[in-house]
Amino acid sequence: MTLLDIGLDSSFDAAMTFVQSTLQNINAGCEAPIVEIDFVRSRDPDTVLSAFTSSCDVLHVMAHGDHSVTPSFTSTDGEFTVSFEQLGEVAADRGKGISTGAIIADGCKTGTGAWQKAVRDCLQGEVTYVGTSSIIGWHESGVFSSAFYGALFRNRGRGVKPADQAQDAATRAIDAYALLTDKNCPFKVTTLKPSQRARTLLS
Repeated sequence: MTLLDIGLDSSFDAAMTFVQSTLQNINAGCEAPIVEIDFVRSRDPDTVLSAFTSSCDVLHVMAHGDHSVTPSFTSTDGEFTVSFEQLGEVAADRGKGISTGAIIADGCKTGTGAWQKAVRDCLQGEVTYVGTSSIIGWHESGVFSSAFYGALFRNRGRGVKPADQAQDAATRAIDAYALLTDKNCPFKVTTLKPSQRARTLLS
C-alpha cells in the first residue's frame, strides 16, 4: 500500500494515522506482514510524483480535491498542489505513469467525469478507481476506509488481480457504509483504462 498525504495539516495527519493503524492491525500477530505500507507526506514535488508512479496494489491519496482550473490535489494552506495535468507531463517525460491496482482519491468531488478523464491520461494500465461524488469530511473518510481495508484483506484469493480485489472491497465498503450510517455512500467505484494519449506516450 502507498499512502500519500498531500493535505499536510493536523486533521489529515490524524486521518492518515487512522488508516495506518487499520492496516497495522491487519498485520498484528502475523509472522510475516500481510500488507506492506509505504507512507509519504512531503512538499517536495519529485518525492510526491515518485509516490504516484511507484508500483503498488493500492495508492491511497488524501488531500483536498480541487477542479476549479484542472483536477488537482491541494494542501490545506493552498501552498502545495499536484495536478493530473502536471503528473501526466512528468509521466510522459519519464515514460512511466501510475502503475497500481487501485487508486483511492480521498478528497472532495474526486469522482466526477473531469477527474476520471484526467486520471486516465496518467495511467500505465487499467485500475480500479474510487472517488467521491460530494464534499466529504473525516467521518465519511474514516468509515469508508476502515470498511474498505477490512474487506480487502478478508479473503485474498490466489490468482486474483489487485484491481479485482479492490473492486470487490470497494463495493463491500460502499454497502457497509450505507448500512452503518443509513446514508448513501459518497465514495463511488469504477474501472478506468488508459486514454489514447496515455497509451501513446506510456506504451
